[in-house]
Amino acid sequence: MDTPAIETIGLLAGTLTTVSFTPQLLRIWKRRSAADISYTALLSFIVGISLWLWYGILIHSLSVILANGVSIVLNLSILALKIAHHERCES
Repeated sequence: MDTPAIETIGLLAGTLTTVSFTPQLLRIWKRRSAADISYTALLSFIVGISLWLWYGILIHSLSVILANGVSIVLNLSILALKIAHHERCES
């Protein structure tokens, strides 16, 4: 298999796995609640995708860099909403 075909598979896989976080983010936004989201799971996932991003940079893989870069943004948004909604419920 040639490199462009391999990179296309990576971009498709990255797009699908990254977009899968959008419904969760929208649900938290609409309900103004992230109570069902575990801080431990979310933080460990963010660390994991940060390491994948670093790996993608080291091997110069566009698909790995893009997928994990966008995933970090989405998951940091989920974390921010979880913190914001948690503080709002506490007050």
